[in-house]
Order: sequence, then structure tokens, then C-alpha cells
Amino acid sequence: MNKKSIIIIGAGIAGLSSAIRLRSQGHNVTVFEANSYPGGKLTAFSEQGYRFDMGPSLFTMPQYVEDLFKVAGKDISKYFSYKKKDIICNYFYEDGTTFSALANVDDFAEEASQVFNVDKSALLEYLNKSKRKYDLTASLFLEKSLHKGSTYLSKDTLKAIFNVNALDIYTTLDGLNAKVFKDNRLVQLYNRFATYNGSSPYKTPGIMSMIPHLEQYYGTFIPKGGMHQITQSMFQLSKDIGVTYHFNTKVNEILVENNRACGVLVGGDIIKADIVVSNADVVPTYRNLLPKEKAPEKILQQPRSSSALIFYWGVKKEFPELDLHNIFFSKDYPTEFDYIFNRKNVHHDPTVYINITSKDEHDDAPKGCENWFVMINVPSNTGQDWDSIIEKSRENIKHKVNRLLNVNLDDLIEYESVLDPRLIESKTQSYQGALYGASSNNKYAAFLRHPNFKSSIKNLFFCGGSVHPGGGIPLCLLSGKIVAELIENNS
Repeated sequence: MNKKSIIIIGAGIAGLSSAIRLRSQGHNVTVFEANSYPGGKLTAFSEQGYRFDMGPSLFTMPQYVEDLFKVAGKDISKYFSYKKKDIICNYFYEDGTTFSALANVDDFAEEASQVFNVDKSALLEYLNKSKRKYDLTASLFLEKSLHKGSTYLSKDTLKAIFNVNALDIYTTLDGLNAKVFKDNRLVQLYNRFATYNGSSPYKTPGIMSMIPHLEQYYGTFIPKGGMHQITQSMFQLSKDIGVTYHFNTKVNEILVENNRACGVLVGGDIIKADIVVSNADVVPTYRNLLPKEKAPEKILQQPRSSSALIFYWGVKKEFPELDLHNIFFSKDYPTEFDYIFNRKNVHHDPTVYINITSKDEHDDAPKGCENWFVMINVPSNTGQDWDSIIEKSRENIKHKVNRLLNVNLDDLIEYESVLDPRLIESKTQSYQGALYGASSNNKYAAFLRHPNFKSSIKNLFFCGGSVHPGGGIPLCLLSGKIVAELIENNS
């Protein structure tokens, strides 16, 4: 293989993943990052004795992190460790129902059969079908470029095509779940997995029922040091194998000559490279970094995924009924998603997610206290009055949690910080502050995502949550892998 000079724009998780893989292939890799830190959304901060992970809070499929250390020939135990959770998530319903989803699938099904109106065998069959969907489609939709002809000339692809009816792409996730389960509480539990890619269960196709399989089959984990340690370990690994970084350095333009990417413009300096990889959101990549090139408007104008409103609360109390992951469901789920995706607003009764890393990482909060990462799903930023939404949502969240936990949070919150879609957009350049790029509220969404390359511009590649295969830690790690394989095969 010819050693090439490669510039990566952005040190998000996908940028770090591609940097490690490309450097391990022997290339000279330089990363330019506008912020002063790596990780993009996956970062952290500390205040008043509390440590908070700022962004993604769910860690599953750790094999994709482990694979980076194998590729680089390094011992992961010297960089990164994690443990599996016995409880995946605690659920709280407005009717007073509480349910702890256990990691062991048999125990989970047994417990669910007692709490919800469902036979254990029916629940296990649902999970088996979810696994089948994943097994049929993973190599096509997640692990390879969807936009290369060779992807479709495989046994796996033919198998998926012949079993297309088993994929439930012609019904919605809610339609599928409502058909399988009689209990609306269980339907709601499985509908929530649409939010894992920023979509609505009333619009996204039933194939998304493969997501609970990933959580149940692979498990959920907590990294030693919190989620931010994923970033820190990958960053340290990449430096140890020779990746070069320039922080606080904004790329102004991707340079193209004779339909080939040939470098970047940084400040007034031209920096040449054989290959350019953009880990920036695909919309600002075209609008700002490729101003002279024709943009794929149909792709760029797709509706965005949901965003998030997050309150980081330092709480002067410990709650034994809570664990790492906790969900307080809205009483009216359809209306909540109607507000998010149709009205572009926030319902007065949102579903509340609370992540508490101090349950496992005791130094993340002062003794007797907890660090609450409190999140609700909200629409992407299209100019809403976010200050008003924040104030109303804060009160609605407190009212809901107070009622279901029988507490008064006003007496317990001693620290607060807020992250809203405007800040997400400004900090990470995610268009409209969307967490997952375009939404998946369409059965053809996977095919409408931007490819990991651009056929009209040679030596230009794309990774990250706004391109194939999508957002979230596992998929971003895979996008870095896809890019590295494309470059390796083209070298």
C-alpha cells in the first residue's frame, strides 16, 4: 500500500475512529479540530464536585471500541475498561407502574410477563425476530458502504432481499409493537427505541425493532471514568500510534483541483494532502467547506432528527430506586412526538431520561449526592423561543419527577447547567443541533443518507453521525471503519 497524507476535519468519535484505522494502515494522519478538545458531543465537564458527561450516555456494543485497539496492536486494558450493568434501565409510568429491565434476557422476560399483559414466550419471540432483522441487515446497512455496487453482490444482501417481509419496513414501529403487544405500557417501552436514532415511533419503520435486540443481547455498560473515557482512550491511542492533532484550528475550505480533494485552507494557509476526510456535519461541510461544489440538495434538505434539552443537576440526595439509566414516561406518547416532529415544539408532559453515573463512579458526585443528566427529546433548532421552552420544560420535568418519586427537587438541586439545541449546534456544528443528522422517519432513510464518499470528487470521504450508517456511538465508530476500508481498497 502507498503511504498517503490524510487530513481529517473534526475530532469527533468517527474522526478518531478513522484516524486510528488509517494510521494503523501506515498513512500519515493529521486531524484539525475547531474546539479545544476531542470527542465532539462525547465530552465532559466538572463543577462544584460534580462530574457530568455532556453527550451520549448509553454505551453498548463495546466490541467496536475494542476493535480499534486490536487494529492498532495495543493492549486495551492499559487505556480503557468497563463493566456490564445488571439493570439496563428503570422505567416509571404515570399510572404508578415501575419496571426494571434486567440484562439477562430470561429474567427480563419473566419479570415483564409479571408486570405487563404479555406471555413470556411472546416477548422472547419478539426479541428473536429483532435479532433476525439485525442479522439479516447488519452487513448491508451498518458495516459496508450502501453506495457501492459491490455491497449488493453478496450472499448477505441476497438473503436480506429474499426475507424483506420479515424486516417490517412497510409498517411503523408503533404499528408493529401495537400488533404484537396488548399492553400499552409495553408498546410504549418498545416504541422509545425510535429515539435512539432521533426518530418518531409513529413514523419510523418497524425494522427499527432490531434496536432493542442490540441493547438486550450485547448489554449496556459503564466505562471506568464515565462515557468521556471512550473519547479519552481513543484520543490517547491515536496519539500513541502517531496521529497529529491541531486543536482550536478551524478549517475554512476543502480544496478541490481537477475533481480531486487536494488539501484544506486553514486561516490563510494552504495545507496539501492526498486525501481529505470530513467528520463535520454534512450540511455545513457543503455550505461552508465546499462552497464551489454542487451540493446534493435532496439529501441536505431531509428533515432533521430530534435534538435534546439537557439539564445537568447536582442533587443533594441519593435515590436507591434509581440506577444508571432511568425513564419517566409521558402519559401521552403520540402527542409528545407530534409536538417534536410536526409542531416543532415541546409537549408539557415530556418523557424524561435521567442518567446518573455516580451510581457506579462514586467520585462523580460528593458523598450523599448524585449527578443527574436529565434529558428530554426536543425538535431540532429552527428558530424556536428556546429560553421560554427551557423555563417551561424545567418546571414540567421537576413536577413530573417530584410526583413520581415523591420529592421536592427545588430543595435538592444545588447546581445546574443547561445544554439546548442552539448550543449543540454552535459547539459541534451539527446542523440545527440535530443529534443524528437526518431523521429516520422514512422507510428509505438508510438509502437517503449521504454516502461515505463523493463520486464526483475523488479522495474526499465523509464519516460521522450525519452520513452513513448514522448517529450514535456504535454507528459513528462503524462510519470510521467504512471510510478506512474505502481508502484501503482505493489505494
